[in-house]
Amino acid sequence: MKTIATLITCHNRKQKTLACLAALFQNSLPAGYALDVFLVDDGSTDGTAQAVHEAFPQVRIIQGNGELFWNRGMHKAWEATVQSKLDSKNNTNGQSQAYDYYLWLNDDTNIFENTLQTLLQTADATENKAIIVAASCAKATGELTYSGFLASGEKIQPTDQLVQAHTFHGNCVLISKYVYQKVGNLDPLFHHSIGDMDYGLRAIKHGVKSFIAPSFLAHCEAHDTLPQWCLASVPLVKRIRSLYSPLGNNQPYYYSRFALRHFGVLVALKHLCSMHLRLFFPVLWKKLKTTL
Repeated sequence: MKTIATLITCHNRKQKTLACLAALFQNSLPAGYALDVFLVDDGSTDGTAQAVHEAFPQVRIIQGNGELFWNRGMHKAWEATVQSKLDSKNNTNGQSQAYDYYLWLNDDTNIFENTLQTLLQTADATENKAIIVAASCAKATGELTYSGFLASGEKIQPTDQLVQAHTFHGNCVLISKYVYQKVGNLDPLFHHSIGDMDYGLRAIKHGVKSFIAPSFLAHCEAHDTLPQWCLASVPLVKRIRSLYSPLGNNQPYYYSRFALRHFGVLVALKHLCSMHLRLFFPVLWKKLKTTL
């Protein structure tokens, strides 16, 4: 029996989390596969954990302290799979046994009924030695929302063939045991964002490729509005808080560490300077971008 560990983290999005799980359990697994689900409830106060327990008692719920956010929550869920294998009744030698696959899944992402089967078939086509990313689209328009990226930063539109990606969004990603043993867990250095992109770039350094699976495989709405720290209409104090919030996609400390790790000190300094220029002078930044 091959095993899949699904990793999810959530915070105060009860209805979205329930919808995500409902879509997951509606999937048809190929014969010979079993699915375990590990959900980190990061300090929800809206009754998410209780609702999940009642609707899906098979889900293993791990409590967070409300300060994990996405990346550290996913890291904690992944760690829980290791402990689960150690605690397994079939594990008589006390050694950690890895799952055959790990599925990252955002709780605002609803996968299609054929998604797991497609991801597994795609992984098989790479001999289970690559990361397989599911592209998602908006439900109403069918427009691309989350996927992988080319080295240029361009978002990849899925086709009917495998498309290689440089790195990727972590909304729905299949990691094989081979990849996990090469690359490891998400890096808990990163608080909320960046960890998924970091994982894709770390994988390259280990000789592991990433591919976008054929066609769209999930619905997920885009969150592409500019953050508060970019908006001239927002007071400076609020812009500073927004930039340095754990939820900030470009939080200076974490983003600088990411850039330094993968692109070098000059690129890290460039991004550090440019984001603060944009923070303090958003109108000037807009004019500069318009004229360039």
